[in-house]
Amino acid sequence: MSCINSIQFYGRIIMEIQTKLLRVQYLFLNSYLKRYLNNNIADITKIHRDIYTRRYPTKVVKADGSSIDVRYHEPRKIIKLPLDLSLLSEDERRIRLEKRKPKKKVKISDDLEDNFNAKKYLKYLKK
Repeated sequence: MSCINSIQFYGRIIMEIQTKLLRVQYLFLNSYLKRYLNNNIADITKIHRDIYTRRYPTKVVKADGSSIDVRYHEPRKIIKLPLDLSLLSEDERRIRLEKRKPKKKVKISDDLEDNFNAKKYLKYLKK
């Protein structure tokens, strides 16, 4: 019985030592990263980020014509928000929907009468 208790006791001591060593390693690595990995490292390599903090000034134009200045993640000048068709009158809605439809192409049919006779010009050829 005393043998099992001593094994458990030593096991606990080993676990405590391991956790303390891990804490010391973490503190050492944390201080190392704070000291050596600062903003000057960007001169040597790229900044390893998934999301960049750069935002571009952009103007958002609402459907009623008013505009708002915002910061957007892509470089764009103007973002135009769509118009809500349910707020329009029936005539305005019909005009807007007709503008969206593709325009019909005008077919131009060329009806050329081919009455060219090459034998007519044989007299101008020199042999």
